[in-house]
Amino acid sequence: MGDLDRYEECREQISNIVRQKIDLSREVEDSEIQDMIDTLVVQMGRKYALSLAQRQELGKSVFYAIRKLDVLQELVDSDDVTEIMVNGTDNIFVEKAGCIYKWDKHFETQEKLENVIQQIVAKCNRVVNEALPIADARLENGSRVNIVLAPVALNGPIITIRRFPEHPISMQDLIRFGSLSEDAATVLEKLVIAGYNIFISGGTGSGKTTFLNALSHYIPRTERVITIEDSAELQLQDIPNLVRLETRNANMDGAREITIRDLLKSSLRMRPDRLIIGEVRGSEAIDMLQALNTGHDGSLSTGHANSSKDMLTRLETMVLMGMELPLAAVRRQIASGVDIIVHLSRLRDKSRRVLEIVEVIGFEGDEIITAPIYQFQEFGEEKGRVTGDLVKVGKITHTLKLQTSGLIQD
Repeated sequence: MGDLDRYEECREQISNIVRQKIDLSREVEDSEIQDMIDTLVVQMGRKYALSLAQRQELGKSVFYAIRKLDVLQELVDSDDVTEIMVNGTDNIFVEKAGCIYKWDKHFETQEKLENVIQQIVAKCNRVVNEALPIADARLENGSRVNIVLAPVALNGPIITIRRFPEHPISMQDLIRFGSLSEDAATVLEKLVIAGYNIFISGGTGSGKTTFLNALSHYIPRTERVITIEDSAELQLQDIPNLVRLETRNANMDGAREITIRDLLKSSLRMRPDRLIIGEVRGSEAIDMLQALNTGHDGSLSTGHANSSKDMLTRLETMVLMGMELPLAAVRRQIASGVDIIVHLSRLRDKSRRVLEIVEVIGFEGDEIITAPIYQFQEFGEEKGRVTGDLVKVGKITHTLKLQTSGLIQD
């Protein structure tokens, strides 16, 4: 029997023994499970002639399989990993520093992969099965999870985990990374404090949620903030009067679906100073705009788009999904409700940058009028990294909120 065969056989035996010993009639602490595993590793390690390094790896591997996310736990705990993509039992891919690599580990059986999936959804009160094969969930560390099962997924259960930093990235971090300039960050700080409604747009993986978290640090601590999300992933810090709301899917027990629209309508009765909607992607756009136009200044949200102009067009489409209105009326609502659009993008060197900061000026001649405040100007490449600056090209036109807040625009 080879070293690998001995290791796998020992691992399987220890896992089976520990599972049989667990007392299901009470809550068993992780430390108790770990003690059982350590004792068995010492005993079985001698029997199978495992090295010290193999025994240490064995103890960690068995604990992860029983109490954590099996082979995925190592990736979830890694600070370098930003995305984990599981395509069935044999193919696991990870994203590090913007590049995707195939991982050398895999799930031993489909049953183990399915057990991990059920463990994930159970902890956030979600359901996923053949009848409901798609689910959004989150891990204990706040990572966002999307799960797709058969018959929708043809090549096995699919898990996609977007891993967020353990410590939220601040605006100073983004400045240091080169995502935006210090001058632009200062202007954005004033705009948030003064209560401008800011919409963050960008493609998948452009850093919209990270940027929203960083912007939220500028919200005055005296204000009541309500967050509304499909799957809670925002990491707002130091806001004492914070209410976090999350949608719920319908389930087989008869619990009805609770949508973003439901939460938005309810939140308006909760005396919010500001609303933060994690992402607007459908008919809830009309409810968001109505909230922005009825005194909830300083609200923040994100949406998928390829440019700030495209974001306005997408908002029009989403509003029309929720209510039949003349297009001119929709555009007037958008122009009145949204003050600033910050557009992010992921450049060819995989860096995430603010490409433009645009002010929504108003509505004229059936069109929404915008004016750029900052635009990214590329200079070239240096050692494989795109070089450029976020250059100031204009000033805030509507300064009333700044003046009212005592923040005079330079």
